[in-house]
Amino acid sequence: MYKLLFLCTGNYYRSRFAELLFNALAPAHQLPWQAFSRGVALEMGVGNVGPMSPLAIHTLQGIGITSDGFTRYPMQVQEDDLQGAKLIIALQEAEHRPYLHTRYPAWVDQVEYWHVRDCVPTPAYDPLQEITCAVRQLIARLSTS
Repeated sequence: MYKLLFLCTGNYYRSRFAELLFNALAPAHQLPWQAFSRGVALEMGVGNVGPMSPLAIHTLQGIGITSDGFTRYPMQVQEDDLQGAKLIIALQEAEHRPYLHTRYPAWVDQVEYWHVRDCVPTPAYDPLQEITCAVRQLIARLSTS
């Protein structure tokens, strides 16, 4: 089983949504992959309430996904998380590359960067919809490799 690591800043919203969505969709494609997620700067999420973004949970539930993962609190990425992952995806390059450069410089160029902004969904831009599309594209890519 290959490990896929999703990274965001606080491991509360985007990376958790990507992790749980990937793990719900991958089995239908017989992918030998398991996703997990971590934050690169948990201290930046001091205003986060509870274990996971209620908006991310509500969105996942709205598409029929429930998980024990909803109750796990955010976790800071550690060196062994990076070493154990076959693929590492940071959810926004402009936001996460600087943290990785400062804290885990050896890993900066080994990460695939997406461009999903950290914001509340609006009619003009919905980060969770963008993650959904990107995860589906990733599953298609891994299915053919």
